[in-house]
Amino acid sequence: MADLLYRASLAVAPRLYVTLSRLWFATCRLDVENPDVIRQVMADGGGIFVFWHYSFLYIFHHLHRYPGVVMVSASRDGEYIARVAALLGFRTVRGSSHRRGPRALRELVRHVRRGRNAGVVGDGSQGPPRRLQAGCLLLAAKSGRPILPVVWAASHYRAFRSWDRTVLPMPFSRIHLLYGTPMYVPDGLSSAELEQYRLELEEEMNELYRRAWRKVGRRCHDDADAREET
Repeated sequence: MADLLYRASLAVAPRLYVTLSRLWFATCRLDVENPDVIRQVMADGGGIFVFWHYSFLYIFHHLHRYPGVVMVSASRDGEYIARVAALLGFRTVRGSSHRRGPRALRELVRHVRRGRNAGVVGDGSQGPPRRLQAGCLLLAAKSGRPILPVVWAASHYRAFRSWDRTVLPMPFSRIHLLYGTPMYVPDGLSSAELEQYRLELEEEMNELYRRAWRKVGRRCHDDADAREET
């Protein structure tokens, strides 16, 4: 019975979510602080979008205009996200740092080398939150394409009780979105050199995160007083 319910929910929930989310997010007002960055990356052949896990609900909606491939957890729960991504026009690669990681990375490299954009959750499927994992750097090094950090904040939102405090913007809220500086990662780096790139990118993404939330009048999304709708 449990498997039957799971299969039924997989058939219904992703389609329902995509339909409702398009209507929901259409009410929001989007401000992009630095749109020239994404225009230049796309003109140069695309890149690797890296974002924090808390932001994935709106990121999928925003990035569907730039078709590409996304890495999604290989777990049963990840199947819902994979189907949502497919309905939004993304190809999917299943894996994480804890499961099928090396194989998934090789698949991503092949897609990006063929000219597709990639979307990667910077802090992975299990965290810790806003601590960068090295997979996106390895993808950039092996594919030759730049990493483009992307962060957003919302003036009114719901922060769920998950490990990352996943954020859902409320209808009619203002969403402030920033792109970071494109980062090229040379191939053949030593472990110490790769760690330097990791720290640099993590700090930039967290600075973008702080700046985005300041723009909507917040310190961050996961304070104790921000765990419910604000």
